[in-house]
Amino acid sequence: MPSRITCEVHDESPVTVVRLRGDLDLGTMRTVHDALDGCLASQPDALVVDLTDVTVRDRLALSVFAAIARRAAGWPAVPVVLCAPPGEAATWLAQSTACRVVPVRRDCDEATRVANAAAAPRLRARLEPVAEACRRARELVTDACARWNLPETVGPASLVLSELVGNVVRHAGTPMQVTLTLCRPYLHLVVADGSRTAVRAGAADLRAEGGRGLLLVRETAQRWGSAPAGDGKVVWAILPAN
Repeated sequence: MPSRITCEVHDESPVTVVRLRGDLDLGTMRTVHDALDGCLASQPDALVVDLTDVTVRDRLALSVFAAIARRAAGWPAVPVVLCAPPGEAATWLAQSTACRVVPVRRDCDEATRVANAAAAPRLRARLEPVAEACRRARELVTDACARWNLPETVGPASLVLSELVGNVVRHAGTPMQVTLTLCRPYLHLVVADGSRTAVRAGAADLRAEGGRGLLLVRETAQRWGSAPAGDGKVVWAILPAN
């Protein structure tokens, strides 16, 4: 049975625009959530959601946009902007918590300008799963912190990112995409790989030579986590950007 809502994704770099068409209600909001979540996995600079052709059947379904905006704020630090909600939907949005979490603009052009202006500076690199990837990760942190004037962040960020990259080298063994984003007051570190195997910081064997990488990440970062992304996953960490 076809879905009663469709999600057309347009990669208009650096902003991704998602145009929704159809009925939004409690039955279709999961489809919308999964589509937008999938867009966030590619870590665009910003995400615009076009509601021109959406009919909102249940105002509670609008909460999906607040959920996505909160998710995007934690990882991957991407601003989300809604645009062109029709008639009654615009009134409901103005009265909902969603409007306090995600901005709403009258048309796609205005929303794109707002999203672009809110986009955080990023530094991206593609790394192979080889031993020297950890050294390259530390160099990326040094370059980013110099560019963004974060001298006190170099040490902890280098430790965290090299551990995240090292985890891919040791366990996933796939090429990886490394992204550093400055979203003050935090520096966001993200490593995306091609393995769906979940990661976790377990209790390390004190007699073992390794196995403490994610424990170091957990103790050093303000927050960290992992999420499925496409055919693989992302592991992210957030540190104070002093």
